[in-house]
Amino acid sequence: MGDIKKEKSKQSKKEKKLKEALENKTKEADEYLSQLKYLKADFENYKKRMNREKEEFAKYATEKLVLELLTVMDNLERAIEAGTEDSGKTSLLEGVEMIYKQLNNILEKQGVKCIKAEGEIFDPHLHECVMTEETDKHEEDAVLQEIQKGYKLNSRVIRHSKVKIAKR
Repeated sequence: MGDIKKEKSKQSKKEKKLKEALENKTKEADEYLSQLKYLKADFENYKKRMNREKEEFAKYATEKLVLELLTVMDNLERAIEAGTEDSGKTSLLEGVEMIYKQLNNILEKQGVKCIKAEGEIFDPHLHECVMTEETDKHEEDAVLQEIQKGYKLNSRVIRHSKVKIAKR
């Protein structure tokens, strides 16, 4: 009988150790779960904050450009006022030319460049053919006339040149 008591005593000690180990592992798992929940909440808050900041940036990204364009608008208004007076059409033309140069400079600072078209060979990546003309005076697919200017923003075409090209 002594052996049975020793055996039961060993079993109860093993059960206690197993219960303690299980409790420890359960506590550890609960801690990890809690940490995971906090991390998940932090990440969700981070995503929301980034989305808000991105929207805010997109909303006001062109502010600097718009401020420069407003100066051009002011000058156009002055040119219109000058044109309504009888001071002469040459001053109006000079004023509009100055405004055109000012606007062109602003666009160049922003990375906008005009696409060269007239006299070039037709390139579908840069040009859009809207007319053709049969002629022997020019090379096949030469751009004879630029109907509307095309532009690049940095290296991307944002508007193709509308052109008339030569056909034989």
